[in-house]
Amino acid sequence: MKLVLATLALSMAAAPAMAATGPFFSLGNTDFVVLLAFLLFVGVLLYFRVPREVGKMLDKRADGIRAELDEARGLREEAQSLLASYERKQKDVQTQADRIVSNARDEANRSAEQAKIDIEKSIQRRLTAAEEQIQSAQDKAVRDVRDQAVTVAVAAARQVITEQMTAQRADKMIDESIQTVGAKLH
Repeated sequence: MKLVLATLALSMAAAPAMAATGPFFSLGNTDFVVLLAFLLFVGVLLYFRVPREVGKMLDKRADGIRAELDEARGLREEAQSLLASYERKQKDVQTQADRIVSNARDEANRSAEQAKIDIEKSIQRRLTAAEEQIQSAQDKAVRDVRDQAVTVAVAAARQVITEQMTAQRADKMIDESIQTVGAKLH
C-alpha cells in the first residue's frame, strides 16, 4: 500500500509545469519523471507478481482454448463419422430401392407374360369348346337328316309295297320266308 501512495505522490510531483527544466536526474525533467514512473509501475507489477498471474491466466486461457479445440476436433470427427454413416445408409437405401424397383419390374413382366399365357389358354379352350359344339351340331344335323331320310325311305317303301302287293303275291312271299327259316333252323 505504501508503494501505491509513493507512486501517487511522485505522479503529482511530475506536473507539466515542472517539465524539462534542469538536469536529467531532477524531478523537473519530464523524461526522468516518466522513466521513474515507468520503473515504479514495473516494480509494482513485479511486487504483486502480476506477470506470474497474467502468465497463469494466459496458461489457463490457453488450456481452455486447447480443450475447446480438442472438443471441436472430436465433434468434427464425430460429425464426419455420422456423415459417412448417413452416406453409407443413403447408398444402402438407394441400392435397396433400386433392387425393389428392379424386382417389381421383373415381377410385372412375369405377371404380364403369365397373363398372356393364361389368355392364350383361355382362348384356346373357348375355341376348342366352340369347335366341339360345332362338331356336335354337325353330328346332330347329320343324324337328323339320316333319321328323316330313313323315315322318308320307309314311308316310300311302304307306299311302293302297298301299291304293288297283291294278296296272292303276299301269300307267296310268306311261304318262301317260312321255307327259308325252316331250312336255316334245321
